[in-house]
Amino acid sequence: MSREILLLVDALAREKNVDKNIVFGALELALASATKKRFNEDVDVRAAVDRATGDFSFFRRWQVVDEAEFEAPSRQYLLREAREQNLDSQIGDYIEEPLGGLEVGRIGAQTAKQVILQKIRDAEREQILNDFLTRKEHLVTGMIKRMERGSAIIESGRLEAVLPREQMIPKENLRVGDRVRAYIWKIDRVSRGPQLILSRTAPEFLVKLFELEVPELEDGLLEIKAAARDPGSRAKIAVKSNDPRIDPIGTCVGMRGSRVQAVTSELAGERVDIVLWNPDPAQFVINALAPAEVSSIVVDEEKHSMDIVVEEENLAQAIGRTGQNVRLAGDLTEWELNIMTPDESRKKTEEETTRVRSLFVDALDVDEEVAGILVQEGFATLEEVAYVPLNEMLEIEAFDEATVNELRSRARNALLTQAIAGEEKVEHDIEDLLKVEGMDNDTARLLASKGVSTQEELADYASDDLVELAGLDAERAKELIMAARAPWFAATNA
Repeated sequence: MSREILLLVDALAREKNVDKNIVFGALELALASATKKRFNEDVDVRAAVDRATGDFSFFRRWQVVDEAEFEAPSRQYLLREAREQNLDSQIGDYIEEPLGGLEVGRIGAQTAKQVILQKIRDAEREQILNDFLTRKEHLVTGMIKRMERGSAIIESGRLEAVLPREQMIPKENLRVGDRVRAYIWKIDRVSRGPQLILSRTAPEFLVKLFELEVPELEDGLLEIKAAARDPGSRAKIAVKSNDPRIDPIGTCVGMRGSRVQAVTSELAGERVDIVLWNPDPAQFVINALAPAEVSSIVVDEEKHSMDIVVEEENLAQAIGRTGQNVRLAGDLTEWELNIMTPDESRKKTEEETTRVRSLFVDALDVDEEVAGILVQEGFATLEEVAYVPLNEMLEIEAFDEATVNELRSRARNALLTQAIAGEEKVEHDIEDLLKVEGMDNDTARLLASKGVSTQEELADYASDDLVELAGLDAERAKELIMAARAPWFAATNA
């Protein structure tokens, strides 16, 4: 049997042009799988094949885990019990026990051969995929070989790729035998081997189609800065010219619209708006909303949003059917866009003015007139009153230097009071967290800032969720959660 195994490994490695270690690794997995079937319980088995003689050995093994993950005694070992045998044991280690006297029978050998062949096919697929990716191609053109659960399997040369149903353009009726072009969306490394996943709905597909049709893009004379799509219905691209002699929109449209029509035909009739990119976000948004005319824009840098005022007669055009135009413009510019009429804008401005004026009256202990002057001069926060350069505030005709200094002093005192109140709240919030063994002040503050302010709340978290929420190290998160759960175990054992 040992000689047969070595001959099989050698033949497969030469025939498929893969490393022998890949074949040996597949063989060990197959032998372990066949050996596991001899047990009545769910066990973990490792097989080891001697590369020189072909002899194989088998080991039953248990993984070392902590109490929180201990679920299967047949293949797991508690850390404290493992350290009774070996003080150096760590979570994730394995404890192994040789399985002597086992032979791989005829069925086991057949199973091993099947698994090896599957692994070789996976290795071949990986090599073909790597060869394709090294060419740095972004589009795949091929024929639909078959349909599987609504997804299309596309064959392009020796490459096989998947176009999922959700990545097809809506209402697009693709059939076996159709030639299809799609964008390489991602690589899915599943148990059956790596698969190329395609998309016809991704904005990047639109960009790559324009690069095929517009040589100036490939030459670097033009540049597509952004793209947004409502697949099958409408799309927008933002273009920029790197050569002042070239009209970016006209060049992308082409003679009599030939270039943009070629892209539209590939996208099942999807209408494409070509927008002139601008480094000024407000102007870029105005361009993206065209042909709707914009009356005014208020930019909120902090919220990364814009209030866009359009006249009543332009409102429907700016918003678009079912909000499509403003939604695509927002996706294209990466700003949150709020379309409103002049009346709505005035109402919002009045509400904001009233809110800020009340803030100044209460926090600065001034009358309505002084607060109104601050609002009129463009002040919206206490920080601005406290820290805007002195010479700018002295330019306000209604205030003398003494008034300005007094306002700045009161604003700073109000901010200090708010900070102290916030600090006291944090101290109160972390008081219970600091009872957790191993918890330090900085970590407690971090958790409290993320909404975890009690030991009970911490205990309810899974370690992965806590890592994602607070950015803690996985091991540190696990230790803190187990420490927070200590009262649970104490109550159970009582």
